[in-house]
Amino acid sequence: MHDHSHHHGHHHDHDDGHGHDHHHGDDGHHHHHHTDWNRYRPALYAILLAIALYRSFLTVRETEFVLITRFGRPVYTITEAGLHPKWLFDSATYFDRRLRVYNPRPSEFLTRDKKNLVIESYVLWRIQRPETFVQTVGDDVAAEMRLHDIVWSGLAAALGNLELEQIVSANPRNVSAPEALDNLTAATGAAALQQYGIDVVDVRIKRLNLPEQNKQSVFARMRAERERIARQYRAEGEGQALSIRAAADRQKEEILSAAYKEAEKIKGEGDAESTRTYSQAYSRNPRFYKLLRTLESYKKIFDDKTTAILSSDSELLKVLMRGETAQ
Repeated sequence: MHDHSHHHGHHHDHDDGHGHDHHHGDDGHHHHHHTDWNRYRPALYAILLAIALYRSFLTVRETEFVLITRFGRPVYTITEAGLHPKWLFDSATYFDRRLRVYNPRPSEFLTRDKKNLVIESYVLWRIQRPETFVQTVGDDVAAEMRLHDIVWSGLAAALGNLELEQIVSANPRNVSAPEALDNLTAATGAAALQQYGIDVVDVRIKRLNLPEQNKQSVFARMRAERERIARQYRAEGEGQALSIRAAADRQKEEILSAAYKEAEKIKGEGDAESTRTYSQAYSRNPRFYKLLRTLESYKKIFDDKTTAILSSDSELLKVLMRGETAQ
């Protein structure tokens, strides 16, 4: 029996090499057991080999980093895409290397001239050094919390150095917030990379707002300013209207007086002309002229209802009588 078991052990070793049962056992049962084992062994080996192969290679995509850890400690990072070998007992953690956008909650900041501003910003970031990232923050949520702190303190410092005019102004020359933000990106980036293995690509202000309580006072101030300007315009307009009216009146006066002068002059000329005509007529035939003037004067005095009592030496009577006798 001892010999048999010894023989069995030996035979097992031998089998490993060949996979065939050369030696026949003493009894049928033993033989049957071996053929079973031999039948399954290659499949088992193939499975083990497949698992080992599977465990010792990994695929890395373009969009990711893979951090290899051994018993929880980072060993190295794979950044190239493709198939990579690794040890069986090392494990791989995958990280997205693409840019992400982090939108922190809107926060209140103070400017240098003590104005409150509510600022919504966004941060573009990506994982740059997976080892540092894993050891310090571990995951995206924690990373964003850390980023929030860095960006918040950076923004607070940057805006604290600027007057409100330099952040929002109607005059583009006054605005120096963009440079401040570029500097902030650089500073934040350096801090984040060093501390957490994060690359901060950009920090930008998405929306500027005023806190609700300030908003009303600012609006009131704006309204008052607008009203002041409107009043000024109205006053200027009224002033202009007055001066235009005055000028028009002056012109009217001038035109009228010129016209009056002209009319008087023409009238004078007319009178002179008529006097000349009369005197010429008179010098030609004084008696006829005298008669004409007398008739004219009586024509003015009498109408058909007038009864005239004339003395015998009246010029008119003579004319009338003579006229009748002449007829």
